[in-house]
Amino acid sequence: MSASSRKKLAVARFWYEGNAFSPVPCRFEDVRLKEWSQGEAALQAARGTATELGAVEAFARAHPDWEVTVLRCASAMPAGPMDDEVFKAVKEDIVAGLSDGTWDAVYLSLHGACITQTNDAPDIELLQAVRQCVPGVPIGASFDLHANLGERHAALLDMAAGYRTYPHIDMDETAGRVLEGLRRIVSDKIRTAVHIAKPGLILPSFNMRTAQGPMRTLQALAVAGIGDAVLDVAVFGGFPYADSADTGACVLVVEDVGKDPDGRQRQRVLNALLAALHQHADAFEVVLPTPQQAIVRALDIIRQDGGRVAITDPADNPLSGGTNDTPALLRALLQSPHLPATLFACFTAPDVVRQAHQNGVGATLETTLGARHSNQFGEPVPLALTTELLTDGEFINVGPMEKGVISRCGKTALMSVAGRPQIRIIVTEAVAPTHDPGLLALHGLDLSQLQLLCVKAKNHFRAAFEAQCQVIIDIDAPGPAALNLQLLPFRKAPISRAGAAPIKHQ
Repeated sequence: MSASSRKKLAVARFWYEGNAFSPVPCRFEDVRLKEWSQGEAALQAARGTATELGAVEAFARAHPDWEVTVLRCASAMPAGPMDDEVFKAVKEDIVAGLSDGTWDAVYLSLHGACITQTNDAPDIELLQAVRQCVPGVPIGASFDLHANLGERHAALLDMAAGYRTYPHIDMDETAGRVLEGLRRIVSDKIRTAVHIAKPGLILPSFNMRTAQGPMRTLQALAVAGIGDAVLDVAVFGGFPYADSADTGACVLVVEDVGKDPDGRQRQRVLNALLAALHQHADAFEVVLPTPQQAIVRALDIIRQDGGRVAITDPADNPLSGGTNDTPALLRALLQSPHLPATLFACFTAPDVVRQAHQNGVGATLETTLGARHSNQFGEPVPLALTTELLTDGEFINVGPMEKGVISRCGKTALMSVAGRPQIRIIVTEAVAPTHDPGLLALHGLDLSQLQLLCVKAKNHFRAAFEAQCQVIIDIDAPGPAALNLQLLPFRKAPISRAGAAPIKHQ
């Protein structure tokens, strides 16, 4: 097949989830630490990974009649609003890449809940810029289950899909559906339309796991809505902490216009899922124990059954924009006597890591952990820590979430509490999530030797660790991704959350 006869697919990625209440903005160094790549090298690095780019690489191999070009790919750990200059650089790179060629289709890997310092809808700005570069060319995008989407997004897309799992273990499958949809639009000449409808609900994500509960029911209904004329259906829980005009749940439907000219099938699916969201809205509301209550319960389980228990602190979950810095769980832990072999993962404290690396293994450091940005979520916790192990903070994810992806935490230190060596703490230079066993392996930790895990995490932790724990206890503690949305200073979110009074704007 000659090069001139091949179809041309442009691929770009902008994946960022912004928490308006996080005190730490997303800067260039955060993006470069996570993902800043392009070209053939980016494509080959993704081969075999459970990611969107992994699906692109598989598509390129399966379809030699398509020439795939990877433009700018950028992502970062969730944090506060992104610096405007970072988004500007990403957009300019993508636009420049598109302007340099002619294309038959464009695929974008997006999150859908980005905010910047001055823009609460940068995804819209990026889609508009892409559309201006390639008028008449089909554009498809994949989105996180927690995307905040509206009709403005829909009007700019020809194909779209969202993750169906939380924890997100279907990133590659989601991208694959978008790529197949684009292929059909180009090769089979089908005419599509994307529609997004919002039920007017802001849903907390604590009880949004898709293995059980209301989101499992909603996802099953979404899949059941796919048919001859309805190509894809997605239910998005939304990301409340972005505090944007589009914040909140929504339903997305992609229709084959030729098979549903009057839109009846599409509207029937939209109406059914909007009604189901209202019907199940209250089920997303949960009550969680305090850190002290959770520790008491965990220790009772360990004493009675000898099992392993994990306590998660969702309000400081790095994958929700947490900073690995709120002190409530650590303070409660240190106030508890007679603890078994315990690991706390992670605290992010660059100064502590720097001193640990300077002093070396075996040295003891008088320091504090927590509240390094502000005391908004509690006072710092004073303690003495002895360094047990030092690392460069880089490992490959075991999965299932983001399997094969390189994680970077900056330099790290495994430290134990002086006088209580059974309590170990992983301290990192850069904010790092605790959702992959590779983090423990990096620090020489054997899960079978640990009885109590205290982690800055939420539902993604369960993908790899639920089978390894007898019980996982989520807590309610202060933090930038707190359970009680009424405690956060919302300014832009226009709607009410499920089962509660309207969000208080300040």
